[in-house]
Amino acid sequence: MSSIQPSAEPGGEASADAVAVTPGASHRAPRRRPSTAGAVAVLVLVAAAALVPLLGPSAALSGTGEAEAPGTAGITFLRTVMFAALCVQLGEVYATRLARRVPGAPLDRAPRSWAGYAAVAGLVAALGLASVVATGNLVPHQLSDMDVGGLYASRDGRLALLEVNAFIVALLCAHSRRPSTAALPLAAVIVAEALRAHPPVEDTPLVGTGLTLVHLTCGVLWAGGLLQVLRMLRLWRTSAPEAGAAVLGLYARVAAVLLAAITATGVFSTLRRMPPGTVVDQLTETAYGRTLLAKVLLVVAVAVLALLARRRLRRSADPVSAYSPARGEVVMLGFVVAMSALLTALPLPIRW
Repeated sequence: MSSIQPSAEPGGEASADAVAVTPGASHRAPRRRPSTAGAVAVLVLVAAAALVPLLGPSAALSGTGEAEAPGTAGITFLRTVMFAALCVQLGEVYATRLARRVPGAPLDRAPRSWAGYAAVAGLVAALGLASVVATGNLVPHQLSDMDVGGLYASRDGRLALLEVNAFIVALLCAHSRRPSTAALPLAAVIVAEALRAHPPVEDTPLVGTGLTLVHLTCGVLWAGGLLQVLRMLRLWRTSAPEAGAAVLGLYARVAAVLLAAITATGVFSTLRRMPPGTVVDQLTETAYGRTLLAKVLLVVAVAVLALLARRRLRRSADPVSAYSPARGEVVMLGFVVAMSALLTALPLPIRW
């Protein structure tokens, strides 16, 4: 979410502003080298984020008196992989569209696509989640435990099949001449997740579905877009630093809107789950509330890193100086993705 404020329209002032903000960047950039300590810190944070699906459920449920559903850790892991796959694929599409609006952006030297790998990971995760649904929301121990045909007979089953098929189509799109078309099947996955999170038995399910749809879409574009923009910035740091800074600035302006939408939908969704008079108690006494509180604190940390990166972009002559805080920002967003997946596997708070 780090920002400079160039115009991104063709013929506008994007390149000029970037040059004005980054005089001499092409001379300094080659002397900058990634910090070993920073790289180690990122690896530690990534490893810690990977432990969220494994240790998160038991930590969140500890002392609440709530029972852990079978396979909670596995379901959290699979949904984390699915959300990450959505971030990577849609982030590439989104960041590429932003880069096309920057004059002089060397799109012929774009980072190598990860969309195909992400689609495979998403497909495997979707198959795993479908197998859980086919076993009656239990962890299957053998093939005979699953009623694959029964998936067509239930709402959750049909949504699980939709996600599987959508990732198959996204995989085909990733290897086609127009990989951006993968946005359509991936949008179907987001819609399916929003519908799954709000069954018809709850009050005003369409309202909840709409809030989740906007929340998840904005979150995926925020995290995935930043990841791809940073890959562009790193690849172009010596050959086209001004273009990289302009793309980052354009991304940041949109990211501010995404953050506002995430905050608004998150607040309304929380109030739907927890009546205002019970929010404080449930944030500390229920597993769902504790995880939600941790997610909010992580988002605050992400916002702080974004402001730091924006400050460096505005005050430093070298746009690459914003890379370190922005890299920390995307790693923290990985934690947010894992926390979001954990929320889908925990028992919903009781409306007192």
